[in-house]
Amino acid sequence: MNRIAPSKSAVWLAALLAAVTLSTAAETFRVAAYNVENYLDQVTESRHETKSDAAKAKVRESILAMKPDVIAFEEMGALSALLELRDSLKKAGLDLPHYEHITGWDTNIHLSVLSKFSIVARRSHTNDSFLLGGKRFNVGRGFTEVDLKVNDHYTFTLLGAHLKSKRTVPGADEADLRLEEAKLLREKVDALLAAKPDANLVVLGDFNDGYNSKSTKAVVGPRGKKQLVDTRPAERNGDNQPHPTNPRYSPRNIAWTHYYGAEDSYSRIDYILVSPGMAKELVKDETYIPTIPNWGVGSDHRPLVATFEATDK
Repeated sequence: MNRIAPSKSAVWLAALLAAVTLSTAAETFRVAAYNVENYLDQVTESRHETKSDAAKAKVRESILAMKPDVIAFEEMGALSALLELRDSLKKAGLDLPHYEHITGWDTNIHLSVLSKFSIVARRSHTNDSFLLGGKRFNVGRGFTEVDLKVNDHYTFTLLGAHLKSKRTVPGADEADLRLEEAKLLREKVDALLAAKPDANLVVLGDFNDGYNSKSTKAVVGPRGKKQLVDTRPAERNGDNQPHPTNPRYSPRNIAWTHYYGAEDSYSRIDYILVSPGMAKELVKDETYIPTIPNWGVGSDHRPLVATFEATDK
């Protein structure tokens, strides 16, 4: 059977269509959050073990599975620990040269950011405090705040947080402390959105409580144009159905991020929230929690990643 060869014009047209498809494909970028559980390279006053080589390797494996362009960390050690992780990721093929590392009132563990993109502004907060019951308290880990330039026409602000844990402390209730820290974080969100209502803003990190808790709700904000949107990353295991009985509830897919050994419980306490303006660019199908074998070797938290189109909509 003779086959008719395509004409030169048909070949040219197919090539043109392919080129147009490639040129119009949206550029995307990935933002991740990860509590790396005491990623220390030296002991501190309250943290008496350094991160093992096996744990570091598992942290790297988890990060490499996501291939983030920007990743925010909680429970990072000293700057030297962050740079060791950055350099080891580069050797494995993931180059995130730009960084932010801050020290809050708690000098044992830190917030930090690694980024492929240039950091064009830094406004991190390390000395916030609040009054509670007539006493003044400091925000334990501070808040990272940086502006990141993805390309010539897309920039976004990242606010990172590690709110007060559920461990009891003398002098105040841990939930009340966490709520006050959350209120301060929300004040920064409100200031950014007041200045630019359509701002591209990511608010992420370990909030140490459930989505419907007072503290998390304080960060999300009340209903309205300035309420943050929960990207809700989940495992990509085939679950794709909405909640079967109540459309207001989140779907029954697997979105937990933290394992608490004392109670043998799994919960969602890590978040990637975005402003309404940036929610328009969210690529939901590429927003997820990676499933890594023996993930708990690296940390008691799982990382989460959200993907966005790099163009304002």
